[in-house]
Amino acid sequence: MKLEHRDGIFECLRCGIQFLGNLAVGNGACKDDIWNMSFPDLLLQLLSVDDEKAVSYTSMVIHTCLDEAKVEKLAEQHNIQLAFRVMELCRTEPDLDWTVLIATQHFLKSSTLVERMHSRMSHLERITLLELILAQLKEEDSEECDILPSVARFLASSFQKGCGAVLTLATSSASSNEALQEALTVIILLDVLCEMTSDRRQFMFLQDHPDLLVTTVELLEQVHAVGKASKNVFSAAQNFSSFTPGGDSSSCSPVISFKAHLIRLIGNLCHSNTNNQNKVRELEGLPLILDNCNIDSNNPFISQWAIFTIRNLLEHNKQNQEQVAALEQRGTADYSALRELGFQVERRDGSLLLKTVRKDT
Repeated sequence: MKLEHRDGIFECLRCGIQFLGNLAVGNGACKDDIWNMSFPDLLLQLLSVDDEKAVSYTSMVIHTCLDEAKVEKLAEQHNIQLAFRVMELCRTEPDLDWTVLIATQHFLKSSTLVERMHSRMSHLERITLLELILAQLKEEDSEECDILPSVARFLASSFQKGCGAVLTLATSSASSNEALQEALTVIILLDVLCEMTSDRRQFMFLQDHPDLLVTTVELLEQVHAVGKASKNVFSAAQNFSSFTPGGDSSSCSPVISFKAHLIRLIGNLCHSNTNNQNKVRELEGLPLILDNCNIDSNNPFISQWAIFTIRNLLEHNKQNQEQVAALEQRGTADYSALRELGFQVERRDGSLLLKTVRKDT
């Protein structure tokens, strides 16, 4: 009886919200009237009621009414709580499609809103925002996405400012949830930047983002050194049991693939970019990347990303080719991993080439 009574109370509310949503569809004047009379307090209250359907219908109304000008109003100090509530629902109710659509189709089109939300969010809330951005980038057939260049620049700068937090995971004293969540924001930021620079023309200006490449190479150097100095989450491992059916996934490193993705980002930033190729050489990045051609269960596909990056660094760059040749002659670079993966370094007409070879030769 109590359940039926409760459902009856909310039924009228649901019908009323649905009616508003139906009025708003295709009617600009109704959209504006509904928005002006309900924004932000009533909408915030409706998103907070203890009824999943009412919350879903309210999200539908918000999505229908929103436009560029209304999103900018959301970014204002006294209105932004409505945006935070939508983001909270994205995290706590991931199956609620309307809130995800609000975030991806409206929020991500406003750099002002994204920056203000990000600055006031906890690390856990930032992870939700970044995961939505990453999902948007990975959507099939989305060569051109709605994420603004200014948002991409902001995310690149955020990575540069906060990337050092991931190094705290090397010590046992940094095992708190807060430290882990802060590190996870860095890890997901890196994934976002990798996707943005993966041959997406609209984001290739990030190749020239001030010191992004320098930060990435220096962080790779630090992570690599920390992993070699002692046994920690950044150390190379040969434990592939967690990747087999029935394996223990809890044994996976919290920074799984982080070093591999740093190398991937370096490769992306250096693709057909002579200035960045030279910068990696000046930062002693070539031997660093060559030293990461070995199999590592904490960094699946790190060998492949290292080879991809070396290819991009050597392409049409004689100075880089000569440095790799000099490393080979001095014996400071180990090419066995390259050969095992079907590649070899070969001199031709005074240049050094990375070419594929048959595994049985």
